[in-house]
Amino acid sequence: MPSVREPSVEAEFLAVVGRFAGPARGAGLLVISVFGVLATPSDALPLGFGLLALALGTAVAEHVAGRTGRGRPVAFALTLLRAAAICGTQFLTAPEAAELNQWALNVLTITAITLQWEWPPRVTVPAVVCLLAIEVAPLGFEDGLSVVLRVLIEATLARGAFLLLLRTTRRVDHLRERRARLAREESLALERRRQEREYLAVLHDTAAATFLTVAQRGETAGPAEVAEYARRDLAILTGESGPGSVVDLETSLRGVLSQSPVKVEARWAPVPPMPASAVLALVRAVREALTNIDRHAGVGEARLTVEDGVRVTVRDDGRGFDPAATPAQRRGVRESLVERMAAAGGRATVTSAPGAGTTVELVWPDG
Repeated sequence: MPSVREPSVEAEFLAVVGRFAGPARGAGLLVISVFGVLATPSDALPLGFGLLALALGTAVAEHVAGRTGRGRPVAFALTLLRAAAICGTQFLTAPEAAELNQWALNVLTITAITLQWEWPPRVTVPAVVCLLAIEVAPLGFEDGLSVVLRVLIEATLARGAFLLLLRTTRRVDHLRERRARLAREESLALERRRQEREYLAVLHDTAAATFLTVAQRGETAGPAEVAEYARRDLAILTGESGPGSVVDLETSLRGVLSQSPVKVEARWAPVPPMPASAVLALVRAVREALTNIDRHAGVGEARLTVEDGVRVTVRDDGRGFDPAATPAQRRGVRESLVERMAAAGGRATVTSAPGAGTTVELVWPDG
């Protein structure tokens, strides 16, 4: 199943700004317009209510554009129309003709600031310049200059803050990608180490075990017996199932028992088909346990039980050994049993004591 790529922080940030900047501006300017109408002289109330209706309609358009992502150019045009209408009629709605209209000034500054978060400078710069011209034209030099400086500074700071946040989100995305890359590399390294352990375990089960047997038996190991060992090793090394397949555990284990060096009394419980990797680990672990009985237990019989769950147990009544006293260079129990089952998601437990036989318990999955 293909992995779903997590959205970038930058994309999420831009999506949040695009969704909430317009509605927030519309709601804020609608509230300001209500107070602006309340401060409008009675003879200019019809105009004030008309501007309030325009503010309401624009707020609705900005809300729809923010929620759906459609109609943004229309909402932008209405935003400029609202600011231009309120700024262009500022002396008609002001209590005193000579007083700077706070309604118009607030609409102008909030519009200039919030547009920096939604549109690029090639769009916002001409728009803000036009609005400034409409706002400043009726004012004197002193008021006009102060308004221009205030709006330009606030708009510049707003754009700078937006770019700083945008740069921060890109930095976060870069760090996330780097962390993901390091995690992938670590995962590959762990997989390589697992494969190396598996390779060493297979070597121990096959070629190294055959060499050790031949060395121990010396001349008693005839060419036919050595050839049989070699054929069995070759079958083990080339008998892996493909990834993602399922295998019948009982059939695979019966194949191992048919080639077992000791006589095995087996008891089976129905087990559903299992992943090939798990069956391969169980089969190799059972083969290793039976080989160890043949080499070290001093008996020619063993008992194997398969329980649903899946739990495979191999027992013998041989001479046993002390697991804690096993030399570190002896890889059989550690790599061919414990680590092999752990790599496949299972667990291997070896219980033994001198004179008390040995029990190998293989469980899959672990827990």
